[in-house]
Amino acid sequence: MDGDTETTAGQQRGSTRREFVKATVAGAVGVAVGSQISRAEADLPKGSSGAPFNERTFTAMPTRNLGKTGYRVGIFSLGGQATIEKPNMEEQSVAIINRAIDLGVNYIDTAAAYGGPDMWSQKYIGAVMKERRREVFLTSKTHRRSYDESMRLLETGLKLLNTDHLDLWQLHNVAQTEQLDQIFAKDGAIHALEKARAEKVVRFLGITGHADPFVLADGLKRYRFDTILMAVNAADKHHLSFIEHLLPLALEQELGIIGMKIPARGRILSAWTPPPPEAQRPFERATRSGTLTMKEAMQYVLSLPVSTVIVGCDTVAQLEENVQIARDFTPLNEERLTALVA
Repeated sequence: MDGDTETTAGQQRGSTRREFVKATVAGAVGVAVGSQISRAEADLPKGSSGAPFNERTFTAMPTRNLGKTGYRVGIFSLGGQATIEKPNMEEQSVAIINRAIDLGVNYIDTAAAYGGPDMWSQKYIGAVMKERRREVFLTSKTHRRSYDESMRLLETGLKLLNTDHLDLWQLHNVAQTEQLDQIFAKDGAIHALEKARAEKVVRFLGITGHADPFVLADGLKRYRFDTILMAVNAADKHHLSFIEHLLPLALEQELGIIGMKIPARGRILSAWTPPPPEAQRPFERATRSGTLTMKEAMQYVLSLPVSTVIVGCDTVAQLEENVQIARDFTPLNEERLTALVA
């Protein structure tokens, strides 16, 4: 986007951001432990016993509605990256996934692209899904933009994940308008998503991205999705703000809003040590550590009107720490949110 477009959008949204935070944090963030709500049986795959249900979730952490899907999701969810996408880490990955479900996590995110050509993430999660599929809302993504390629990824993913359906299938990392044009073309990926939903191989459809909020906003205007997975953290305000330019539209459309990049891959944390400059990509080189704890990073995002946050974990101990943060969470006031941004 050029500078004029970004400035204009910022002016339009900036004046309302303070009111937006006050109004939405008080209402949408108010959470209560409740019963699992299931959508109409017509939305469930043939032979399904119903929507997934993890009985531990509702005593483990606060829960929120996943948009209009009818699903009640724990505010902390497991991402399929970090250890779970690394080669030959099945024992460690399976331990993390099982422990997450035991601790009440009821939403697991993965993608065909996680783990490279071998799709390690889907393999490891699939090893657990053999026995525990009914306990979690299972999601994956297509990073391909055409119908045929996306359908092939779905077929492979279902086999690796040991399931006959996904609860949510998403367009992965949409970053450019040209990608949207490909997705919505005659032979584009959106038709794969629609066909899979019509055949009850997937239940809900979503879009994801962490590069440009304006591109994702364009996607939401072109098609009515069920969910959006978007990058959001305490550094968001400083560059192409997803909070200002995308979150209001997602709320208006009543989407399930999933936050990702909560610690910016660790880079905004005080515990992060920058690698040598030559080992970093040119456009994101850092010379010093961040300033926040993981607790502060999670509290910031959870104080916004998101449904849940996904975080990839390196170890079981790290997972347990994150679940504890979710268990103890109470929304931060605007003064504290502003301080964390600063």
